[in-house]
Amino acid sequence: MPTLACHVCGRIVDTTAPIDSLAVEERRCPRCGSTLDVERRSSDRRTGDRRVNPPDSPGPPGGIERRIAERRQNRRRRDDGTPSGG
Repeated sequence: MPTLACHVCGRIVDTTAPIDSLAVEERRCPRCGSTLDVERRSSDRRTGDRRVNPPDSPGPPGGIERRIAERRQNRRRRDDGTPSGG
């Protein structure tokens, strides 16, 4: 079953017919009305996990935490009540 995608709004539409056999109205996105294209990422999708730990050793490699210090060095938000930004 071909998968079509709208590159404007991101909607994914599954069809039962190839895009060449669809009418002009059927090639339009039902959400925004833009033209639908063949989904480019359908063959690029991963089918398995990227990183797999050995079954007898779950967790980080070697049991060592790589990050020693906290990532943030400063406070995250201001708490004095003044708005931040422009």
